[in-house]
Amino acid sequence: MPRSTTTAASALTAAALVLGGITPITATAEAGNPFADHERQQLSWGPCAFPPGEDVRPAECALVTVPRDWAAPGAGPDLAVSISRVVATGERGGAVLVNPGGPGGQGTSLAGVLAALRPALNERYDIIGMDPRGTGQEGGTAPEQRGLVCSVPTGRLSTRTDLDARDRSADSVTEHLKAPRAIAEACQGQALTPYITTWQTAHDVELVRRLLGESSLNYLGYSYGTWLGAKYASLFPDAAGKVVLDSSVDWQGRLQAAFEAFPAINQRHVDQVFLPWASRQFPDLLGGSGAEAKRVWERVRAFYDARGLLAPDTYDAVFVGMGSEIRWALAALLLVLGAAELEGTAPGIANPRLRERLDAASLARFGVPVAGLTAATAAAATRAEDYTAVGGTRFAVACGDQPTRSASWYRRLSDRQGPRYPLFGWAYGLSEPCGHWSDAPRQTLPTLPASVSGRVLVVQAEFDPQTGYEQARSALRAAPGVTAVLVDDSPFHGQYALGGNPCVDGVVEVFLLANSRPGDIVCPGVPLPGEDEVHPVAGPVGRGTAAATAQQQAEPPSRLRELARERIAALNSP
Repeated sequence: MPRSTTTAASALTAAALVLGGITPITATAEAGNPFADHERQQLSWGPCAFPPGEDVRPAECALVTVPRDWAAPGAGPDLAVSISRVVATGERGGAVLVNPGGPGGQGTSLAGVLAALRPALNERYDIIGMDPRGTGQEGGTAPEQRGLVCSVPTGRLSTRTDLDARDRSADSVTEHLKAPRAIAEACQGQALTPYITTWQTAHDVELVRRLLGESSLNYLGYSYGTWLGAKYASLFPDAAGKVVLDSSVDWQGRLQAAFEAFPAINQRHVDQVFLPWASRQFPDLLGGSGAEAKRVWERVRAFYDARGLLAPDTYDAVFVGMGSEIRWALAALLLVLGAAELEGTAPGIANPRLRERLDAASLARFGVPVAGLTAATAAAATRAEDYTAVGGTRFAVACGDQPTRSASWYRRLSDRQGPRYPLFGWAYGLSEPCGHWSDAPRQTLPTLPASVSGRVLVVQAEFDPQTGYEQARSALRAAPGVTAVLVDDSPFHGQYALGGNPCVDGVVEVFLLANSRPGDIVCPGVPLPGEDEVHPVAGPVGRGTAAATAQQQAEPPSRLRELARERIAALNSP
């Protein structure tokens, strides 16, 4: 879940976030109905601000006028939220609103992508995308379309280029704490920040339902989108239709717990799945096992640091949040290029299918195929994140939805997690802006009521490195009646429509299209990139069912599907 999900050159004032051309709605709301004034507006559909993507279904867009504060709809200026629609191609059965996660992810272009990837879904439903409040308007370039941006003075940030969170000296800790403290202060200084919360966005979603004229609104959300979907259904249980929560946070507990679990789930992901896979693909360079590959990984880390090519923190970050095939490919390249240079050899790629995928990733990221890459050129394009202008929605929501813990609590968390999960455990607790957040939440979010449980389906991968399996399990335990599709051995983020998994796609569409929600089921995973079979890994999902022990092939490779999953992963990486 990224620190910057909306790119902008400069900070915006709160006034600039009220889109020009939006007619203010007179405050005459009926008593007890906060939607009374705003639901009278008419949607005007037209071209979208984002360019039409290749191989996606065309969408139309509209702007929705929403109050700045649903707790006081007549107070303050109105805001504008962009939505998109891909109209059903067959006998229409309603609408499904989709959210890619974040917090801070724009979702208007996602509607056309999902419509193209799952045409059966679009045959039955209008697919509705949405750029949640604070994220701006996807594709828009005007200042008022760029969303909430927190400008951090460069003087508040560390100037060191060799940061390593494993260094526990007082100077190192002080340098690490600069960015999160400055980000929290910059974001809390924005006038709009208190109104960018899940409680407010859920009310925007309900207004969209009313403007669409839907008796109920179906929902598909990934990652943070599971939190938003669950809270929408909790706040408006009579309006929520069928709800699919894919790659789940603990939507019955604390949102921030999903971030705090990153060190544990990413250490597991790298040690138990990624490095064993890498050792199978590059045995000459990485050895014949995950344990041998881990030793090489440490040597490569030291190599990049000693040569001044990559700070240790930056190297580690490449292997955190690898929730897509594309991220796996880029991480593998950085590792293998470093290992090859240590050995004084070229990084041979014997597997032609893997070579094709690595070449595609290298061309997209570095501008050259693998043969044209060196460790130095790959490292030069792998830069630490720029914190001078960060997407504020990520922090306004994550830190503002619920009470936060203190910076000292996160420092102690770092001390506990570091020895157990060195990949990200040392760094996470020193880098969390929510520890420096001082504003208290203005609203309390409810948990899912029993009346909605029968309409909710959770989809969760076993080794997801961005929303851990244990987060989904915790939510399920606290919500009796909700059922789950668990994906055995899968290490990626976002399953339905994004993984090419016939079992997952089939079960979800039986729920959405045939109105038949399954009981708990375990779907087998699909082979990892470049492989023909699943290599089982012991993990929290049991392998006792026929589904879990079966082998299945993924659907044929799809560039659109891989790019869609990468987009979901990029929105939800640390």
